[in-house]
Amino acid sequence: MSARRWVVTLERAWDAARLRGRRGAPAHFRIDTYIGHGSADGVLVRGRVLDNAPSPEAVEGEGVGAAVRRTLRDFVTDELPGVPLRVEVAGTTAEVVTDTEGYFRLLLHPDPSRLVSPWTKGRVELARDYRGLGEAPAAELEVRVPDGSARFGVLSDIDDTILQTGVQRVAQMVHKTITGSALTRTPFPGAAELYRDLATGGNPVFYVSSSPWNLHAFLVAFLRHRDFPLGPVLLRDLLGTSAGGEQKHARIREILDLHPRLPFVLVGDSGEKDPEIYADIVRAYPGRVLAVYIREVRLDPGDGRVEKVSSGWAEDVPFVLAADTDAVRRHAAGLGLL
Repeated sequence: MSARRWVVTLERAWDAARLRGRRGAPAHFRIDTYIGHGSADGVLVRGRVLDNAPSPEAVEGEGVGAAVRRTLRDFVTDELPGVPLRVEVAGTTAEVVTDTEGYFRLLLHPDPSRLVSPWTKGRVELARDYRGLGEAPAAELEVRVPDGSARFGVLSDIDDTILQTGVQRVAQMVHKTITGSALTRTPFPGAAELYRDLATGGNPVFYVSSSPWNLHAFLVAFLRHRDFPLGPVLLRDLLGTSAGGEQKHARIREILDLHPRLPFVLVGDSGEKDPEIYADIVRAYPGRVLAVYIREVRLDPGDGRVEKVSSGWAEDVPFVLAADTDAVRRHAAGLGLL
């Protein structure tokens, strides 16, 4: 049995033991909603239901201990499976039940005339009694809805693309994740300004990462604090065993499928699999990708992996391996994207 399967097996055994030991109503019932997105072709919303008090927000000047405690609280969660929820967006209501990891995912088809750009508000609430809990606070929901003025969308990775993480240096990455906060983590120079310029005129920005959903609140706070254009932040389940565990390919396809009238600019980095994933997307969606920008962050830039992808690239879609943000800006300006 592989290491990952061992972890998944242990996780399920632990969850089963906690379920058997539960008695009475949840003490800290909480609906966490993630930023949704949609168009006239449908609205997709996600979230998770937990039995944990929310973590405190980061404050200026806090110590490392406070950051570590907050991070641990975000990862050591008591998820609630089988919770019946009612979701309302733009006058359309539907019900969904949380999965074994407490996640829910729902596609709705509201009347397009009732969708408000750039943001449509929604609501998620407990639909029926759950373990003796008859009432619980509802959660607000935000849905990004591009309007007709958008020329294109931006689809961007996060770690080592806009946020300096050091994914290839595992110890460094873990240390930054545990000890940092939305106020202390560092973006790449010029990245926020570039993304704001790309978003000018109502162009939506979508962030897709292999980071776990546990970091959603942190990443949204980071985007707000560093003045990046806000958009859906699509992550994945830590173990990839539930509705929150879609692979990166699937999340990117979801965005292109729900926004079929928009071409896209794809932005990633060379540290992991972005070049290969984006190459697949370019082939699967001919005519939908305007350009691909890859930030060079490899420890060994001579490994040939990115070059192998770019050597067989479609001639009509620019592929740019960029040393820094300025290189992306110059090329994007030349294409008329800015």
